[in-house]
Amino acid sequence: MATTKTAAKTPAERLLDVLGPVDRFHEDVGDFGSPARMSMEEYLEPFAYADEKSRFGPIEKVHLFWYAGMSCDGCTVAVTGAQAPTLEGLMMGAHPGLPRVVLHHPVVNLESGPAFERAAEQAIKGELDGPFVVVLEGSIADETIAHAQGGYWAGQGEEPWGPDGAHRTVTAEEWIARLAPNSAAMIAIGTCATWGGIPAAAGNPTGAMSLMDFLGQDYRSTFGVPVVNVPGCPPIGDNFMEAVAAIVYFLQGFGPLPEFDELGRPAWQFGETVHRHCVRGAYYEEGVYAKEFGDKECLVEIGCWGPVVNCNITSRGAIGHVGGCMNSGGACIGCTMPGFPDKFTPFYTTAPGSKVSTTMSRMVGSFIRPLRAYSNANLNREVRWDVEGHVPSGWAREESEPGPVRDLGHKFYDVLRRSNDRSKNKGETWGKGSELTLAQNPELEQQLPGADDSR
Repeated sequence: MATTKTAAKTPAERLLDVLGPVDRFHEDVGDFGSPARMSMEEYLEPFAYADEKSRFGPIEKVHLFWYAGMSCDGCTVAVTGAQAPTLEGLMMGAHPGLPRVVLHHPVVNLESGPAFERAAEQAIKGELDGPFVVVLEGSIADETIAHAQGGYWAGQGEEPWGPDGAHRTVTAEEWIARLAPNSAAMIAIGTCATWGGIPAAAGNPTGAMSLMDFLGQDYRSTFGVPVVNVPGCPPIGDNFMEAVAAIVYFLQGFGPLPEFDELGRPAWQFGETVHRHCVRGAYYEEGVYAKEFGDKECLVEIGCWGPVVNCNITSRGAIGHVGGCMNSGGACIGCTMPGFPDKFTPFYTTAPGSKVSTTMSRMVGSFIRPLRAYSNANLNREVRWDVEGHVPSGWAREESEPGPVRDLGHKFYDVLRRSNDRSKNKGETWGKGSELTLAQNPELEQQLPGADDSR
């Protein structure tokens, strides 16, 4: 594919060139915006502080700044359901070796207004009392487009950064551009932040893009980490929290940075396709497909893209290893992929490429299914039932017995199965009497005590 040369500057660099540097910040406003008269960090510190004996590393805390671009807040909701680890567990410093995480989130924090922005101001000035990580939820709009018209797309607070110290709206994009150079890690959560997602779909007027597009290929954090991407719409909460914990362990010096793939995704989470762990995958192999939603078979022919989508939803579940698209009857529409949504529409229609594989599976399955049913029927019988010629079950009294052709086939299969079984080698047997399943003679049972009715 031919490559197109992009601008010499990244979108982040273009934005900062347009807006210029900043050197004014909010003055101390006392308790304004702090109903608890303290910040979230101050509120939790008596319970979460970890000293040198328990933190196992040089870092006592890591600040985490959470910004929302063009998002629905679904990623925030997903993270609140995470269990491995939990968000509150990280905030309370409950994990051995991990520094406590000081969360700065516009929804959950106690403080608001200038009090909420104070930590981010300190980070920009280089005065924050610990390393920090930035998380983006939602895609980044190209604010230079809106700025040229005197507006903005996604605002998050105000700062005295206007002419002569006038207050103006600061966008999520601007916060990220100013914080990124000194950040220990930049993490994109959800498909909108990782790949642009729905806000970046064809026809959008915002120039929406991913965090990786915004910062550029050459971006590295102060710890040398490129942009980390945890996609999904919404993502699995445990995927994100697990990745955050792994990164914080790395920042603490507790271990190496885990493996990420060529797109910055956690390789252990996105290294396999949906289909390889799907609970319906065996139906695909046997060439049996659902005709409508609600059927138990493979969903490929009613619009499932699972065979070509990188995601672990079928093995991990949505929350607490429960639920998830295909597990609950839904078809995969590719929401974790960089090509979503444009390359997956229209949704819930058969993908043209699936016709080849489904046709081949049907051909193979028409031969494999009867063979498996044949073996399954035999394996659902005790050896004793084969010898006695009946199944003593009250649930299927009228079920017919296998005929001589089936019996012959199973006996031939058993010869093949036991042909290399060394335990069947001839040798002297000690202390073992004749047994009806070994002797293949049901009349031996009549010789057992109590079997003779004439006595």
